[in-house]
Amino acid sequence: MLFLDLTVNGLIMGLFYALMAVGLSMIFGVLRIINFAHGEFFMIGAYTYALIATSFGINPWFTLPLAALGGAILGLVVERLLIRPLYDGYRSWSFVKDEYAVVVTFALSLLLIHLVDKVIGPSPFMGPSLFSMQRISIGPIMLNGQKLISSGVSIFLLISLAIFIKKSLWGKQIQAVAQNRFGAALAGIDPVKTTALIFAIAGGLAALSGALLSPIVNHSPDIGSFPAIKYYVIVVLGGLGSIWGSMFAALILGVLESYFAVYVSYDYRDAFGLLILICVLIFRPNGLAGMKGREI
Repeated sequence: MLFLDLTVNGLIMGLFYALMAVGLSMIFGVLRIINFAHGEFFMIGAYTYALIATSFGINPWFTLPLAALGGAILGLVVERLLIRPLYDGYRSWSFVKDEYAVVVTFALSLLLIHLVDKVIGPSPFMGPSLFSMQRISIGPIMLNGQKLISSGVSIFLLISLAIFIKKSLWGKQIQAVAQNRFGAALAGIDPVKTTALIFAIAGGLAALSGALLSPIVNHSPDIGSFPAIKYYVIVVLGGLGSIWGSMFAALILGVLESYFAVYVSYDYRDAFGLLILICVLIFRPNGLAGMKGREI
């Protein structure tokens, strides 16, 4: 009974992790850079959801898309002002892209944290719940109502993203740019617009993940550090640049953390993810879905 309960709750947390990680994986799949400010998109979504819902009295369900929109707009701004210089001149960007990406995204992370701290304040708070029932019983399993509803939203978004990537014209363009940016440009695909679209999707999904967890987790300006460790572990475990691997790895991490928290130690639950990261880097550095080509 306990094992089944832990498995279901671990899968639910894995769905939240997946929303955080797939955007980062898409960015790496196309640009081969890590966005160190990705956790702050999560923070922006949580604050946008909580502040709009509580300050203006808007229904939380209508606030969710506003939080996603805020993350998407921030993603577009970051891509246009900070990331585009990396690839705007295709012949020279590869010589400095790694160092530039690390410095500029890490600086952006610090900027957003301190900006929110000074403008809104350091005190932690939570957003309004999407669901009135605190506990739901499904057979022998007791589930948090907010988590259950949020997991349903997460499943819908992940399935929609998978269909978008595989079936839509824009999704095929994303795959082409991920495979070969220069070749895609020769074929008539605009890599600049495609990259902007990826940052908008990544920012929107991360912000929406923050909004869904806002009624569950106390958020403060540095709340982005909570998902940061998780999505680094997930992206490496799933295979750098593979969104399908990231989804699968997120579910695995969520379940394993749930087992570890009960059967080993709750206090060291987050450290367990780092242990997984070390083992993956040693024994399978390509990850579970590591691929030789640039494919997402």
